[in-house]
Amino acid sequence: MFERHRRLLSLGTVLVDALLINLAFFIAYWVRYDLQWFRAVDPAYDAPFRVYVPFALVLTALLLIAYKLNGVYDQRRGASWFDEAYSILSGTTTGILIMVAITFFYRPRHYSRLLFLYAGLLIIVLLGLSRLARSLLWGWLRRRGIGVERVLIVGAGEVGRAVMRSIMAQPELGYQVVGFVDDDPERGQTDIGRFKALGGIENLPRVVQEEDIDEVIITLPWMHHRKILSIMRECERGRVQARIVPDLFQLSISRVKVEDLGGIPVIGLREVSISGWNLALKRAVDLAVALAGLILLSPLFLLIAIAIKLDSPGPVLFKQVRVGKGGRPFVLYKFRSMRVGAEKELPKLRDLNETTGPIFKMRDDPRCTRVGRFLRRTSLDELPQFYNILRGEMSLVGPRPPLPSEVEQYQEWHKKRLEVRPGMTGLWQISGRSELSFDEMCLLDIYYAESWSLMLDIKILFKTIPALLLGKGAY
Repeated sequence: MFERHRRLLSLGTVLVDALLINLAFFIAYWVRYDLQWFRAVDPAYDAPFRVYVPFALVLTALLLIAYKLNGVYDQRRGASWFDEAYSILSGTTTGILIMVAITFFYRPRHYSRLLFLYAGLLIIVLLGLSRLARSLLWGWLRRRGIGVERVLIVGAGEVGRAVMRSIMAQPELGYQVVGFVDDDPERGQTDIGRFKALGGIENLPRVVQEEDIDEVIITLPWMHHRKILSIMRECERGRVQARIVPDLFQLSISRVKVEDLGGIPVIGLREVSISGWNLALKRAVDLAVALAGLILLSPLFLLIAIAIKLDSPGPVLFKQVRVGKGGRPFVLYKFRSMRVGAEKELPKLRDLNETTGPIFKMRDDPRCTRVGRFLRRTSLDELPQFYNILRGEMSLVGPRPPLPSEVEQYQEWHKKRLEVRPGMTGLWQISGRSELSFDEMCLLDIYYAESWSLMLDIKILFKTIPALLLGKGAY
């Protein structure tokens, strides 16, 4: 049922996009030939709109194809508005460039480069706004239980429970967890909070039919691969979508590369992508932004320094040894957010740790000053790290810089996050911050190291702004 709805939604989106593209083209013509912004039209090259109708139709076809190739019409649940806007930007740029190339070789008598520039910009704006409106509407409807998919979780281990929590925390995704089945008889009979236990895996076909399940999410460890494949086949026969969530160790090596060795396929781990020209580009951006930040934010630095001095005795800056790229130690700078001597009090608070793994996090840490709580909630205490970036010890975006005592407790797979420079912000910052478990934070850092691109950095920086303003997960 939902697959048919997805196809209808995709078709409707294509039709709306086609209308908006032509509307944008008409507005672009009006701006260029009637309003004549920026540059007047030579009367010899004036043309009625009907002359441009074939151009508009060809451009519409080109853009719809480009959008399809860029995944604009995939209807992925959970895709952010930023992801859709980027796909639209990429597809529109491609289509406009192809259109310009066609007109270059065809050389029509009536042709305006400015008109195509206006059209491209207007198309990006109109389609971007349409996606934003749709995203807000879907979020509003799904939070009220409209248009949701009924989901069954297979496996109630750590990964299965994490999936349940994630779905529960994001109702705008449009998933309703009906319950779960498990291969462990005891777990399969014990409810987990609001999530209903529906028995063992052998009950899967009956549960899918009786509960009208739309999607099955499999969270079993890959060691049970035969069982997983059997479940996938069972779902295929029942025309129910099935997806697999890899466990922690699968995910940590999921970025594999396949090569050919004399006709024999061999698999190896993909190297960190931040190297060579990519590293030089990232470093250039880091230097430019850090230098600009130190200069432009200097008045804010002064205000924060005065507030810290008035609030509590002690230095303005806090210095601490952290571990950087390749395991090399460096001195990290922050605005002081705790009273002097706070590190010596840490052993007394260990039992109050609110997170997992070697890191220490406490929502209402008694060592924080009044100004310090505000600085930590807004991450303003991190601003002096622009200096660490200039020194080459950190980057704008990267893994959280760990303490030496934390690194000593790392498992082997955790150490992969040390292969890149630590950052002021990162995927962990925009994905929950202190609410993440240590393993989740490491997985995000490793994914970043293996999947780096300049666009990924830009997306993280843009998403950091609302994360800081809302203060979600910060303490």
